[in-house]
Amino acid sequence: MAEGKLIKPDLDFVKRVMSSGGESLKKCYQCATCSVVCNVTPDDKPFPRKEMIHAQWGLKEKLFGNPDIWICHQCSDCTAYCPRGAKPGEVLGAIRKVSIEHYSFPSFMGRMVGDPKFLIFLLAVPILLFAAVAPYVGHLIPAQYLEGHTPGYLHEVITSTEPIVYAEKFMPVPFIDTIFICAALFACLGFFIGVVKYWKDLTAFGGKPKGSILNAAGATITDFLAHKNFKKCEVTVDRAKSHLFVFYGFVGLAITTTWAIFYLYGLHRESPYPLYDPMKILGNASAVALLLGILWVISNRSKNAEKAGKGSYYDWLFISVVLTIVVTGILSEVLRLLGISLLAYPVYFIHLVAIFFLFAYAPFSKMAHMVYRTTALVYAKSIGREKEN
Repeated sequence: MAEGKLIKPDLDFVKRVMSSGGESLKKCYQCATCSVVCNVTPDDKPFPRKEMIHAQWGLKEKLFGNPDIWICHQCSDCTAYCPRGAKPGEVLGAIRKVSIEHYSFPSFMGRMVGDPKFLIFLLAVPILLFAAVAPYVGHLIPAQYLEGHTPGYLHEVITSTEPIVYAEKFMPVPFIDTIFICAALFACLGFFIGVVKYWKDLTAFGGKPKGSILNAAGATITDFLAHKNFKKCEVTVDRAKSHLFVFYGFVGLAITTTWAIFYLYGLHRESPYPLYDPMKILGNASAVALLLGILWVISNRSKNAEKAGKGSYYDWLFISVVLTIVVTGILSEVLRLLGISLLAYPVYFIHLVAIFFLFAYAPFSKMAHMVYRTTALVYAKSIGREKEN
């Protein structure tokens, strides 16, 4: 007679999944429709059926180190066809959120970014930081004001017809770069510690990689650049195109930023740069691509809300931050060209705050999907755990 195995459910984990967007978890009655309709799942031990029961029982050790929760691209085919409305796609999205919280460093940041009641505090950090630094290194408030005088200089600045130069009137670029470099280092440290812990759990769960990690990484990047797995989705078929616009918009802006750094520190060319400059052309084209992409994402989510789920606070926070960045970025340039100082400087301030928010909190937000999903897919390829084409 086979010996029984004692299962110790983690009820707090179950509650966490349900409060993170997986409130429909308990509706699942294990019919396996989700695994049948999924075009991404491997034939051997398909998901998300087994993940649903593991989540129902609070078996987090079978989920955190499981690459399948990241092989899932939330196509929502499973959610659309689920006869019980259990929304497996939304549940796996919630599991990924809780997984990011689990690997977060520092751990409390994962909880804060995923909880709406901490949003004001998270926003206050960059707002207070830039508000505190700007008067001392920029020219919005002159030294005379800090000494107790009130010459009305701020009013003159925002109503002036002089050309708007953010690097002079608000804050010199080196100071902005210093703040963002510190934010980037903080994010990189969080990602590094989290991924190391995650890789350890992956190998403990599925064994050591059998193939070349470099080959697996190359194949994963190739698939990612083409969004191959996204194209297998049926219910939300437009997701591949909208995500490509967002992805390549980000890539273009990253190249533009690097290019601008070279201009400033390598060639000692001060901004603003003319619109016909190749760097500006790339930056503006990338911004338009990102704007179109994120608006397309919002449109798709609204259009498919009934079939695929409306998404959680975690999803919409990321979308809102990206939208804020691209809109304020475009407006900052337009208002500068029009010479509307009264609006230009506040909009630029919001733009900087949103960029800080996105990158400083990246290891704890949905942006972390890019890192953890890539890690999981590299591991999955290295052990042959992927659906064959």
